[in-house]
Amino acid sequence: MEKHHERELKEIMSGQTCPKEFTCYQSGFKNLRKAKDIGLESFVECLEKDLTQCEFAVEFGGYYFCKCAVRVYIAKKLKK
Repeated sequence: MEKHHERELKEIMSGQTCPKEFTCYQSGFKNLRKAKDIGLESFVECLEKDLTQCEFAVEFGGYYFCKCAVRVYIAKKLKK
């Protein structure tokens, strides 16, 4: 990962709490919930089936969106 991405992600993480202690980042992005960038600035579409335990999931119009700033950055900037 490029240094500027690492720096930006650490800055985002410093301003956010995560119930899973940022395992997405800690795992080198191997432990990511499935999401897709759909062009919204602060959200990505969540493609997971079971969202009952996710505090970042927001339902709207029959779709679920992820509002986790770390996951949004990873999807938009790192295309993962």
